[in-house]
Amino acid sequence: MNEQRKELLYQALETERGGVQIYTTAITCAVNEDLKKEWEEYLEQTTHHVEVVENLFAELGLDTETETPGRQVVRHIGESLVKAMEMAKAAGDKKAAELVAAECVVLAETKDHMNWELIGETSKKETGETGKAMKAAHEEVEQD
Repeated sequence: MNEQRKELLYQALETERGGVQIYTTAITCAVNEDLKKEWEEYLEQTTHHVEVVENLFAELGLDTETETPGRQVVRHIGESLVKAMEMAKAAGDKKAAELVAAECVVLAETKDHMNWELIGETSKKETGETGKAMKAAHEEVEQD
């Protein structure tokens, strides 16, 4: 597996881990009960996605704790989204905080969907067990 594909996987893991924190924080900002319930479902899915990526790492012999510059950037962005929601909550306007949370969720989901689309595409170029493992991981989260 080439270095760019590994970097994609490291960033995907960081995106999913950050997504857990983003949804956890967004839920605390939710005023609308339907939205809160939806975010709780997405938190559950995202938690599962972390497991899927960690299992993929195990199959590929990658270390889940390896740091890369791209992964650090992804982590920083995720932490910034959490901080933005916390700032909005602290300002005291619950509906405004909910809107900020929704915007943060959209930003995070955009990166997440891009990662999985790229994983699906790159899995077509990998051969052998690596390709099979990537395809299986992609298929498991594709419907989410």
